[in-house]
Amino acid sequence: MFRTPLTLFRTLAIAEAISWTLLIGGLILRATADLAVAVTVGGGIHGFVFLAYGATAILVARNQRWGAGPAIVAIGSAVIPYATIPTEVWLHRSGRLAGPWRLEPTADPRDAAWHDRLMRWFLHRPWVLAALIVLAVATLFVVLLIVGPPGGRD
Repeated sequence: MFRTPLTLFRTLAIAEAISWTLLIGGLILRATADLAVAVTVGGGIHGFVFLAYGATAILVARNQRWGAGPAIVAIGSAVIPYATIPTEVWLHRSGRLAGPWRLEPTADPRDAAWHDRLMRWFLHRPWVLAALIVLAVATLFVVLLIVGPPGGRD
């Protein structure tokens, strides 16, 4: 399904933009129809997708060997509504999403680094990687729910 970094990143960039729509729609419903549950549902979905997009951006940035600048822009774009879409377009057009997953070591000396070897091990086991990412995102999501929303509860 996600045979390339481009397909995975694009899917999560679009999902993040859709989740912004759910959150904004929930905020509108809360303000106009006194439906606070709409923010709970839309905000929960947005929060989970936000974290999943961030994890995806980190994975793709490591695989594609982006510098700090593009990685920060990719991760930070999730904070601005709908910014993940133009960010994905920019990364794609600049060639930063081109190419396959780095499954095999090359002559590049960076491929010998422990974190590159670990990433290749996980990339050879995509279901293990996906489960680990989902577990990490879900754990962080639950911790953030326990901590509560920014600025306190309504």
